[in-house]
Amino acid sequence: MKKFTAIFVIGILTAGILVISSTSDQLVDAGSRKKIHFTQTITSSQDPGQGHENHQLALILSPNKGTLYDGSMTFTSSESVQIVVLHEINPQEIKDQPTWTVNGNTVYGYSLVDLQKNSGSFEFTGAALALHSPYSKEFTTTVSVDGWIRGQPTEVIMQKIELKKEEPSSLLSRTNVPATIPMHKGIYEGNQILYIITDGSDENYAKTLSEKQEWNVEFAPVIADMPETVLQKLYVFKNGINGNGIYGFQDEVFSSTPSQELEYSALNSILEVSWKIGQNEIVFESAADIIAAEEAGRIKFHETKVVLNTPQIVWPDGQMIIRSDKEISDKMAYGGGQIIEIDEDEMTVTFVAHRGWGPDGRTIYYIVTDATPLGPAETMGVVSSPTSANLIAHSGAVDLFQFKNGIKGSGPLGFQAGIAGASLDDANYSPMWRIYLIEWNDTESAKILETKSDIDSFRTNGLLSVSIARPTNSDHIVNCPFIDPYQ
Repeated sequence: MKKFTAIFVIGILTAGILVISSTSDQLVDAGSRKKIHFTQTITSSQDPGQGHENHQLALILSPNKGTLYDGSMTFTSSESVQIVVLHEINPQEIKDQPTWTVNGNTVYGYSLVDLQKNSGSFEFTGAALALHSPYSKEFTTTVSVDGWIRGQPTEVIMQKIELKKEEPSSLLSRTNVPATIPMHKGIYEGNQILYIITDGSDENYAKTLSEKQEWNVEFAPVIADMPETVLQKLYVFKNGINGNGIYGFQDEVFSSTPSQELEYSALNSILEVSWKIGQNEIVFESAADIIAAEEAGRIKFHETKVVLNTPQIVWPDGQMIIRSDKEISDKMAYGGGQIIEIDEDEMTVTFVAHRGWGPDGRTIYYIVTDATPLGPAETMGVVSSPTSANLIAHSGAVDLFQFKNGIKGSGPLGFQAGIAGASLDDANYSPMWRIYLIEWNDTESAKILETKSDIDSFRTNGLLSVSIARPTNSDHIVNCPFIDPYQ
């Protein structure tokens, strides 16, 4: 926690006002009225009022129960500002008038005078006086006040008080939710694989698979152009021995698993296999057997040009990590595993789906299945996939912005949730994400950002920097399929 010093006019203070300015005043006792006049320079800070979190406020005369200020004020400011006067109000009389509150308990009527100037004079009567900006940029103002305090407090004492200020934080509702996804059976070297299908490069193919598994396979056209160095082959059978494969025949055959770390990729180009007439059909158990049968003229291949994102959940000598803390909550740790249950009886896997923002501020949810390099993959508890590094400069990967400082929150680095460069249904959507880091130049000026244009605007104004993430000086790509957890 950080400490700051504020000067208060001590009377009966309204709870919750943390940042407050006061005076090097001259106060003259006049019974129930006290004269007040001063000149002071004030630097604004975040408006503590509910709904004003991205605004700035310079509080000149603080709200004190039973106190009424009246007089005149002259000001000059570094930015155009609005004049705010608060009024004590009976909560039963609020109705539809504008109000201001810190905690929802004590509520004030709210007069806003928008002069659209950075200097001026104003006569006021009310329970508090301030200058306000509807923008997040800090401003400095010098004010001169000449007036009276009426009613409470009957005795005014100047005092410095040191307070503790909590680090700003933001926690989204439903930050983490469960996403239960159907699994499929596959084969590698005669052994069983359990895998999921999240994305496809062909719209019709994705639609057909969605209907078959009763869970959406998202259309991601950009993954059709992935470089060969990123792809493995997945053999899908169009005829032959009946089974649970995509077309109702034998299970799909994979060409690698996460155990072949330097080769493994969750991205697979689909090679359809058909038996020729008159051949003795069998169940293939390896890619090598399939290739040998094709060379012998027993089967034929069809290069579909379709790419599927098929992360493996269980493979012959391993599986994805299951979290030790299986209760999903808004405050659960980001790392330590992305799965809370693998149900081989029901053939489902339940992931933690993380909430973030799309480029236009819409809510998105995503799961994490694999990543490169090894360090971040191990931290998140997902599969290592070094081949994904070949996407660092490729259009098949989309930019995902994560925050390394600023407002604390549910992002992978402990700060606010990330912002993606594409959403589902966008032409450039891909499950493969190239990670960029956002760093506030001054954490005191950090705000909650929700859109790509927010990032661009604050970057242009020199308030933050954006850099590509290179953990352990390596290219960083993460397989984060976007999903609808409520389907």
